[in-house]
Amino acid sequence: MIKVLDLVKDFQLTKQQQKEINSANQIHRAVDHVSFVCHPGRVYSLLGPNGAGKTTTLRMLSTIFTPTSGAIEICGVDAIKEPERARSKVGFLTGSTGLYARLTPHEVIDYFGALYNVSKADIQKRKLKLIELLNMGDFMNKRIGKLSTGMKQKVSIARTMIHDPEVLIFDEPTSGLDVITAENIISLIKDCRTEGKTVIFSSHIMSEVDLLCDDLAIIHKGIIKYEGSMEEYRKNMLENNLTQEFIRIVNS
Repeated sequence: MIKVLDLVKDFQLTKQQQKEINSANQIHRAVDHVSFVCHPGRVYSLLGPNGAGKTTTLRMLSTIFTPTSGAIEICGVDAIKEPERARSKVGFLTGSTGLYARLTPHEVIDYFGALYNVSKADIQKRKLKLIELLNMGDFMNKRIGKLSTGMKQKVSIARTMIHDPEVLIFDEPTSGLDVITAENIISLIKDCRTEGKTVIFSSHIMSEVDLLCDDLAIIHKGIIKYEGSMEEYRKNMLENNLTQEFIRIVNS
């Protein structure tokens, strides 16, 4: 479970950044008193236009960023006071994650399993399962630098899940991928829900949200504009489709 209460994140702006955004303010508030709860066995989607605060929020949940104020609880652990303990319970996937080009997928996955203190036997067992699930068998011994974007994303997913985390955070997991690879990732997220894991993801693709989402929040300019179940979202729509309703809420 993820519990977020009154979360705030401010960034100090340089003079150049102030000039670029035409602002006299030295502080930019990227996340503005955000609160929500993500439950096990459900997929929670965080939606919003570019620059809305989605990625900043997810990076605070994964302990990459420290909040300016507020509280984050991951599976009963205070993620601000005990970030390392909270991190052990989380798998975080983002499209901007780098992979060392000279290693093979086998070496990358083994390395991250060791970082999480997973036994060699469990690493091999989980790795074999992920290789089959993500259809990675044909390129496990190739260097990362020789892989396609979709292949690299699969390696990133396996790396993210090798320690069998209770919470999974996916930031735009299918962005820029081919249809088959995107479908593999969607199937994986469904499996995580079935296994009772807590899943939170962001996406610009409303068809994915419609397919996967149990609960959702819409964030704009750092503020939650809507939160509720997907069923409630559909039931209370004032527009004809999910995308138009999303646009209406953002602009309201």
